[in-house]
Amino acid sequence: MKIHDISKGLLSSPVYPGDPMPELRQLRQMAFGDEYNLSELTMCVHSGTHLDAPLHFLPDGADVTALPLADVIGECTVVELDGPILGADAEELLPRIRDGRLLIKGDAWLTPSAAFVLSELKLIGSELASVAPPEVVASVHRQLLGEGTLLLENLDLSAVPAGTYFLVAAPIKIEGAEGAPVRAFLFEKETW
Repeated sequence: MKIHDISKGLLSSPVYPGDPMPELRQLRQMAFGDEYNLSELTMCVHSGTHLDAPLHFLPDGADVTALPLADVIGECTVVELDGPILGADAEELLPRIRDGRLLIKGDAWLTPSAAFVLSELKLIGSELASVAPPEVVASVHRQLLGEGTLLLENLDLSAVPAGTYFLVAAPIKIEGAEGAPVRAFLFEKETW
């Protein structure tokens, strides 16, 4: 069974500008005579590969615990693109997307017009720290999250060719959080 881990390391991947760096601190260490090892993790819930819930940009939006797992598990389409994705580009993509899940490989970002077209999807994933550049990040997020499209950001699709896969990207269950880290992976089609 061929499985692709498409997650970036929580402590090693760059953070979104202005977000705090995650930190892992050792509380107990066997190397220093403690009976066990114990760590403390401090981080922004948008560190590493993560999922954005509607609460991220919508004051009454659902938190990560309220998201349907069926939206983050299932068949998906990986496409390779670079540069801005416009509404016309998104319209061309729609017929190729399997089961409402799109993962974008490459240095590509959504424009507001693309977000409008793609807002019928269950999930959109991106290799970038955000699916949209800073100047339109709020409008793109509000459009997509407002329509129920979940955002899976900061993926590593470098070893994955474009095609159809089975995605598993369940967020950690953090009550009241607008986002959560994810260990995302893809099964190659012939194995599921």
